[in-house]
Amino acid sequence: MIELHYFEHSRSQRMLWFAEELGLTYRLVKHRRDPQTQLASEEAKALHPLGKFPILVHGDHVIAESAVILEYMARFFGEATWVVNIDDTNYWSFQYWMHYAEASLMPPLIIRLIFSKLKGPQVPALIRPLSRRIADQVDQSFTLPQIRTHFAFVESHLRGREWFVGDRMTIADVQMHFPLEAALAKRTIKATDYPAINQYVERLQARPAYLRALDKAGEYDFGPSR
Repeated sequence: MIELHYFEHSRSQRMLWFAEELGLTYRLVKHRRDPQTQLASEEAKALHPLGKFPILVHGDHVIAESAVILEYMARFFGEATWVVNIDDTNYWSFQYWMHYAEASLMPPLIIRLIFSKLKGPQVPALIRPLSRRIADQVDQSFTLPQIRTHFAFVESHLRGREWFVGDRMTIADVQMHFPLEAALAKRTIKATDYPAINQYVERLQARPAYLRALDKAGEYDFGPSR
């Protein structure tokens, strides 16, 4: 049996959702955030040196990184339709979206999240006006332009398409879905400005496997209102 090490309100939802899509039998191990740092606790490092989630354990294999976990699950336990093989004309498009999600789309979202903390109560009141100005300047000069550029690109790709790659759902859709739903849930982007993205996210959030994953995970900040 595989073990799914799940970190609350995070990318781990991809792994749990895909396990439900495949109908797998698994042991779910939930991990909570440190209340002070909001990061994973030190126990994560007992599983993987970087102490990051999600993590899949299958026999002697300890697999980290969402894209690798999804591909491992698809190729070991899933049907061939979930992946695109190298002799397929869509192979490089499939690889592109599998890597783009974390390598290009997530970084400006994470940068904005980090700098938003400079505006919060954890910053001493005396220096908060200065830290707020710094955060606003980074947003205006870098983060928000990057977010607009990337989401316009994704919106253009999804317009008139049902899936990211070809004519069927693949793990590229599971991989790409998280940054899109997170950006909508946190109002980093407006649904009215990106209707193709919004419709895509809502359609996948309505899938029975996605909803089963929500039930098993408990609270999830980026999911649909229930």
